[in-house]
Amino acid sequence: QVQLVESGGGLVQPGGSLRLSCAAAGLTISRYVMRWYRQAPGMERELAAITSVGGIRNYADSVKGRFIISRDNAKNTVYLQMNSLKPEDTAVYYCNAFRQYDKSSYWGPGTQVTVSS
Repeated sequence: QVQLVESGGGLVQPGGSLRLSCAAAGLTISRYVMRWYRQAPGMERELAAITSVGGIRNYADSVKGRFIISRDNAKNTVYLQMNSLKPEDTAVYYCNAFRQYDKSSYWGPGTQVTVSS
């Protein structure tokens, strides 16, 4: 059974940092595109960061230069390092694993990030 579990969310002041983790079980992340999405209250879920199977990374313009996505295939875990956090980064952050050849897609339950003074 596939399971993705996010952790590392919490309350942080503007300008602070957090590192989110997404631990995978039941699948091998090296075979998947790994993505971090986020959903703010009243907003649609949006893609924040993506890392391809080959390790190519892309970011939403809103987080570019502040967030870094990385993967540790040995630990079967994906990370999102978030720096210079802003109140508008407040959202539930979701991990997603996607495999192109059969379009399989798996989601974690999400972790809340709140940026506030």
